[in-house]
Amino acid sequence: MASTEAALSLPWYRSLSGPQWKTLVAANLSWTLDSFEFFALFITVGFALQQLVAPAEHAAIPRYAGYVLAATLFGWGVGGMVGGIIADYIGRKRTMVLTILAYSLTTGLSALSWNWESLAALRFIVGVAIGSEWSTGASIVAELWPDHARGKGAGLMQSGAGLGAILASVVWLMIGGMGPNAWRWMYLIGVLPAFTVVWILRHTPESARWERSNEQRCEARALKRQGAELSGEHAALTRFTLVDLFADRAARWPLIGSLVMMLSLTIGFWGVSTFIPTYVGTVAARANLPAAQWAGYAGLVTGICGTLGYIGLGFLADAIGRKPVTMLFYLMCLILTPVVYLGTWNVDVLLAWVALFGFFTLGIWAWAPVWLPELFPTRMRGTAIAFIFNAPRLIACIGPLIAGTLIVGLGGFGPAATIIGSLFIVGFLVAPFLPETNGRPLPGAV
Repeated sequence: MASTEAALSLPWYRSLSGPQWKTLVAANLSWTLDSFEFFALFITVGFALQQLVAPAEHAAIPRYAGYVLAATLFGWGVGGMVGGIIADYIGRKRTMVLTILAYSLTTGLSALSWNWESLAALRFIVGVAIGSEWSTGASIVAELWPDHARGKGAGLMQSGAGLGAILASVVWLMIGGMGPNAWRWMYLIGVLPAFTVVWILRHTPESARWERSNEQRCEARALKRQGAELSGEHAALTRFTLVDLFADRAARWPLIGSLVMMLSLTIGFWGVSTFIPTYVGTVAARANLPAAQWAGYAGLVTGICGTLGYIGLGFLADAIGRKPVTMLFYLMCLILTPVVYLGTWNVDVLLAWVALFGFFTLGIWAWAPVWLPELFPTRMRGTAIAFIFNAPRLIACIGPLIAGTLIVGLGGFGPAATIIGSLFIVGFLVAPFLPETNGRPLPGAV
């Protein structure tokens, strides 16, 4: 108790240990590299399809882009759920290392695409590989960081998504003018993250909470093999974690509510925000400006402001609570979507609106690593947050498909984005019914 009071009397950043900071760096770095990979797709998909689709089909590129994004999203959902389960059984650290190696080795394959079908198929494989990293990083940061700073840690971890977007945009601004094959180089550069594994192995500790939970799982299984009759948490520890997630009554409403929130966010984001670089490039082209360059600018601005949004949500969640700040971000996403896509802005003003749009539409994702780990016990935490974060992608993959089809059918980005973006209201309405967990200890093994 005395040590806890002493920690609370210090500035939050001085109350943290070296291993806690190193864990954040590892989780943030992994998510940054993941983000580089999938944001590279957002930036390049239109340019890739100009080469991979016959000229007569160029007017339908938004539809094909929807197919490619949907394939990536579906693969991400599958891989993400599997990765969360693995993290509950073999540990957070080892799962993080395996996922980095997997997506580093698979992303370069996208550079070999020869038509839009092959690009979609290869992106599915990459999606499977990158999907499981997030839940591992969110779990280990939540389990190692103290209660009073957990929101900040989660927001800082999630900021890796913005940093990856910035990195991808900078790289594209450097190589985007190298000709029609520039997009292939973007995917080859994605192989480099494999070299970070050595640092993570040396400097990142395993979660003590997971280690204790794993010991309890082994003890419970041993008792079951001996014929003992188990009940309560001992019985739960012997169940497969995904079965346990649905069998545990205490987890039922947090599971349902957060799934609905994540579904609305995932469909809305992938059906709206992923088209921003292409949309800005289109507006720039109408003004006789270089489309690739302005698409890069849009990605860069979105990444910078999204990074601030992730961090801002995490700090606000510790200051005023998980519930009010999450509702605020959902509401702003709902309002800003038609402002960006339906406004008749010149490209400079549009870029300013994209900056604000990026702050909220990227920043809103931080509610998940901030809030979700606090809703489920350690024995199923990786499985639970991975399922909630990734299962909606199996349904939300229709978002890019619908958006791409609507863009072509309605003759523009504005009406399509507004229709898809209206789903943000669902998250705003459901959030009040989840329990407020600000400052409370994590449930599960200590």
